[in-house]
Amino acid sequence: MKTLETNDWMILNSIIYKIYTTEDARTMREQLIEQMKMVLDFDSADFYLAAKDGSKRLTEPITYNCDEDACVDYEDLDYSRGIMYSGKCLVYRETDIISDEKRVQTEYYNKIYRPNKWHYSLQMILGRNKEFLGVITFYRTIGKDNFQYDDIFLLDMLKDHIAYRLYRDRQEDSGSEEKLTVTQACETYDLTKREHTILKLLMQGKDNNRICDELAISVNTLKKHILNIYRKLGIKNRVQMFKMIKEKE
Repeated sequence: MKTLETNDWMILNSIIYKIYTTEDARTMREQLIEQMKMVLDFDSADFYLAAKDGSKRLTEPITYNCDEDACVDYEDLDYSRGIMYSGKCLVYRETDIISDEKRVQTEYYNKIYRPNKWHYSLQMILGRNKEFLGVITFYRTIGKDNFQYDDIFLLDMLKDHIAYRLYRDRQEDSGSEEKLTVTQACETYDLTKREHTILKLLMQGKDNNRICDELAISVNTLKKHILNIYRKLGIKNRVQMFKMIKEKE
């Protein structure tokens, strides 16, 4: 596993911050690819969104160091379509699902990779709540080494944040966002039993002192739990919490 230096952590924190705070979604995606150059060695990249009509098409590409007309046509990528449309967040090297010997013999490799002088790729599949949201692919040119597990580790740290941003953008665009119950929020965002209890008390409108008395914990301990809850839910305060979660089950 990669040991991150202080500078790496600072860059990753900056990337995560901009994922959530950059208002325009396209600008966020463009900045993300640019910033990734500081922590990941790649020569080209593209970032597609899943079509909103459920057709499994890919739309609105953001590209880095490649022509949009030369971008990957994922419809031809039969050997990874099942992974792509699983609705889960995944990071993998293409060589993890098909051997390099077989890759270079495929029509897909000769149609897409060879003309662009690419050889290796690292993919981030973005999904949430069983919904496929998009895909980011990073490429290395012929002659360079393959991506390493350290690179997968880096992208693993970002994938859920990006997927959550895309999911929220899609809900806001559709105007059909529904509030979650406390139980649904805990299951969806993997809250602990203690966080579940605290979230339930917060949704009942109880103040910090009363919650501390009921749970026999200190104010500082409660604040740490609340910050963890906010972080997992992708929110910053109680106003956003009440907008996201139903007051009653």
